[in-house]
Amino acid sequence: MTALPLRLPRLRRPARLSIRVRFTLVYGGLFALAGIVLLGVTYLLMRTRLPVTFQLPTLPGDAGKRAVFYTSDRHLIPDASNPDVVFYLDSQAARIRHTALTSLLTQGGIALALVAAVAVGLGWLLAGRMTAPIQRVTETARRIAAAPAADRGLHERIALGGPRDELRELADTFDAMLARLDHAFDGQRRFVANASHELRTPLTLNRALLELAAHRRTASPDVQELAETLLQVNARHERLINGLLLLARSEQEITERSPVDLAEVAGHVLAQAAERADAAGVRVRSELAAAPVRGDPVLLERVVQNLVDNAIRYNEPAGWIRVRTAAGPAGPTTVTVSNTGPVIPTYDIPDLFEPFRRLGADRSAAAPGAGLGLSIVRSIARAHRGEVAAEARAGGGLVLTVTLPAADPTG
Repeated sequence: MTALPLRLPRLRRPARLSIRVRFTLVYGGLFALAGIVLLGVTYLLMRTRLPVTFQLPTLPGDAGKRAVFYTSDRHLIPDASNPDVVFYLDSQAARIRHTALTSLLTQGGIALALVAAVAVGLGWLLAGRMTAPIQRVTETARRIAAAPAADRGLHERIALGGPRDELRELADTFDAMLARLDHAFDGQRRFVANASHELRTPLTLNRALLELAAHRRTASPDVQELAETLLQVNARHERLINGLLLLARSEQEITERSPVDLAEVAGHVLAQAAERADAAGVRVRSELAAAPVRGDPVLLERVVQNLVDNAIRYNEPAGWIRVRTAAGPAGPTTVTVSNTGPVIPTYDIPDLFEPFRRLGADRSAAAPGAGLGLSIVRSIARAHRGEVAAEARAGGGLVLTVTLPAADPTG
């Protein structure tokens, strides 16, 4: 009989107080402590100064005379040294002493509690003003961290005003770090775009020379076969360069947006892909409902084109693809492309969106595509403040859904 492992309950960490609450508690606690000390010192001084017994007054120059007292109803007490009178006077002195000290503690405690409550409220307001710059830095960092792409929110700045104190220096340092990161990412994008653009010219020249060599009358069959092979390699390199250029462009912020209907875009793409689908033996189904968005028409068309091309390319004989567009009454706009094909493990799906990642294909010249299709789709979707999600079908294939913000009817 095997012993079952003992599982101890996981202890939950107590919720930590915010720095504003801690500042308030420290300020209010110090004020209350100072008030208690002041009240205690006042109590001790009053207790020392108040008499314990009644002292009979002396009459200077009249040593032979005795002090006389009158009651409250104006009756004369001729002998103040009477023990009953002395006891009465001592008891009155003790009562006055007790009443004075008790009133001091009671009323002083009430006043201290009220002033401490006011001090806590003022401490809360002051702590809020003191921690407002920290909260602003935190909110900016949270927005940047929540951006769909790593470099999408780097253009934001805190731009904290006010005196140049420690918090101002922290915000300025954070802004300088964001500026350097933004400059680095922007330089990387420009480098990829410039390098890709510069490489297009020699590739175009190579293709022209190879076509010329392959179609010469004096070219031998071996030369023609070699030229055709090199043309395929060159074509793949051209697709790769074009993909890099489009990827660099799609990672930039979309500044100019125009109304686009994804249903119209999908219908145009499907009409162009009909011949390729027939050649591959893939049936095409479409459910195109009006799906208005605002964005770059060329980039959005490339999104649908890449999804349809992948669905046709990575399919199976006698398979099918289905393209759907939809827009909720108050929700986002979606375009969904699903297809049959090989079974894809769930843990391999995130790799499909990485550049130059393929499943079941190497990076040789014979491999279809450049390995940038879904990477471009994700970049374009994020540039339009959207997202793309993939889900493996139980029988094989994928369901790819691009979600974009719906077009503002007033804009």
